[in-house]
Order: sequence, then structure tokens, then C-alpha cells
Amino acid sequence: MARKHTSDPALPADGADSASPVSDFEQSLQQLEALVERMEDGELGLEDSLAAYERGVGLYRRCQQALEQAELRVRLLTDPGQPDSAEPFPAAGDDV
Repeated sequence: MARKHTSDPALPADGADSASPVSDFEQSLQQLEALVERMEDGELGLEDSLAAYERGVGLYRRCQQALEQAELRVRLLTDPGQPDSAEPFPAAGDDV
């Protein structure tokens, strides 16, 4: 069975990894939202659903990485005199 090859905004574009994690956040989030919408429509076959899920996990990780980078930049801007003391914020649910 031949697969249709369509241009889908939820699929990776060539050179998609060339942007920094922070600047890539908005694009990754939009792609993730479009992918979730397609999956929720329930019209994907099993193979396409698995591929979409795998792509979604990758997009989620890219978004998380971008948020972590932005968080670190905020910490550095908050206390530029001590860049070595910049540490990630505690994760939700962590005891402070």
C-alpha cells in the first residue's frame, strides 16, 4: 500500500533543527497543536497515529528544552553579577 506524501505543518520541515531552542519554541508549539488536532480528529490509521505520536513527543521535548533555556536566561538577567549561581527553577512538585 502506497503512502500519500503531503505537506503537513505538523511534520518536520527540512532544516527545522537549525534554530536555537528558544526561538524555535513558538514554531514547535504550533506544530504540536496542529498535530494534536489531527490526532483528535481520529482519521489517522495506526501507522500514521504512531508516527504522529512519536513526532509529538519530539516536539514536546523541544518545547521543554526551549522553556528551560528561557528560564536560565531569566535567571542570568535577574542576577548578572553571579552567572555561576544560575540554576534551574525547581520543578513543579519539588520541595524547596
